[in-house]
Amino acid sequence: MLPNKTHLSRQMVVVSLFWRTFFLLAALLMGSMLAWLMTLRALDFTPRAIQTAQQIASQVNLSRAALVHADPIARVSLIKAMAEQERMRILPREPSDQHLPFDRDSLSQSIAEELTKILGPSTVVARSVNGVDGLWVGFEINGDANWLQLDHERFNPASNKTWLIWLCTIGALSLAGAALIARLINRPLKQLSFATSRVREGDFDASHLDERGVTGEVREVNIGFNRMAQKLAKIEQDRVIMLAGISHDLRTPLARLRLETEMSVADNDAREHMVADIGQLDAIIDKFLDYARPGHAKLNTVSLNDVLESSLYAVLDYEDMRINLTVDEPLKVLADEVELGRVISNLLENARRYGKSPDTGIAVVDIAAKGREDWVLLKVRDHGRGVDPEQLASLSKPFFRGDAARTAATGAGLGLSIVDKAIQRMGGEFELTNTASGGLAAHIKLQRAPKS
Repeated sequence: MLPNKTHLSRQMVVVSLFWRTFFLLAALLMGSMLAWLMTLRALDFTPRAIQTAQQIASQVNLSRAALVHADPIARVSLIKAMAEQERMRILPREPSDQHLPFDRDSLSQSIAEELTKILGPSTVVARSVNGVDGLWVGFEINGDANWLQLDHERFNPASNKTWLIWLCTIGALSLAGAALIARLINRPLKQLSFATSRVREGDFDASHLDERGVTGEVREVNIGFNRMAQKLAKIEQDRVIMLAGISHDLRTPLARLRLETEMSVADNDAREHMVADIGQLDAIIDKFLDYARPGHAKLNTVSLNDVLESSLYAVLDYEDMRINLTVDEPLKVLADEVELGRVISNLLENARRYGKSPDTGIAVVDIAAKGREDWVLLKVRDHGRGVDPEQLASLSKPFFRGDAARTAATGAGLGLSIVDKAIQRMGGEFELTNTASGGLAAHIKLQRAPKS
């Protein structure tokens, strides 16, 4: 049981090729974007700080020179024009002024340091003076301290919010591109996976791939797969024809042997044994024909209750078999009616041969069916000795017989194989388990027919 749990845990964490490709491309793109962003900011950081500081210093020097060389009458007009046209105000700097340093981030701090280098150590750079926001530069004109208030927006670098918006936009576009690329890469493999599943189910007609692929590698794979599927279809067809031909050819001499035995053999016991052997050979041929049927079936809406009733009618008169049927509601399934009847008959035959109770020698078979949303669950259980747990997985293999079956082998070893193959052809699931109280249980899962 431990290996099975490990296998299931591995299956649960398997990621599809599309998502794996998408995550790898997304990680590569996001990493490249972050590296590009950090490189851009590093290369742009110092030149931006120097350029901004030089522009501010130029305005300070021009303002100082204009005020120094202007006469007192023109100085008032100059200050007014600077405030109205250039949004630059020159105010006297008082010792009681309260200001906040211009160092909100690393770029602002670099601009302030660069201005101090250019204009001198007495320069003060602030972002607010007496509660008034702006870009304030403290400088001296002929020994008088003054403030130059500039519009902060003219030197405002791109904020972190702006960078974040651009990063999210580029990231979303990159992820959309990664999803498109992953889908284009995954599409041929997805088509190949679907075609492989159809070949596994025996539907060779639906497994054809496009041989006009965009890339040479995909085109070669599709051509090779189509040729392989065609060859497998021909092998399957030849196998069916060969088995059908052999079975047909054997039936004629068997019929003659039966007729000659009944007419020529005088001993009643010998005649009955010979006729029984011939009947067994005929039944084995039927098993071969059942197993050799094509790998897909035409599904129709079938009443499970009616199929169970018709299958049980043939075994009601058996003295060594007793049936307990539990079906609480009318159930409709998607199945081939003949195939489904053959499945139930084979399970009943298997239970009668190998599922008899050790105490009474009677095969007690419990049949229960119930609906579960899109599925119908059918359980056929006997009360015999059960099967060795190591042999459960092999019981549905062709020509395999369990220990109890080998001691009284009267068939071809294909009964449960036919059941498993028929259930798969109808899109269902088949599983054999030992019950806790003894006996073998066959669990069948069939598609439930949609309600009309």
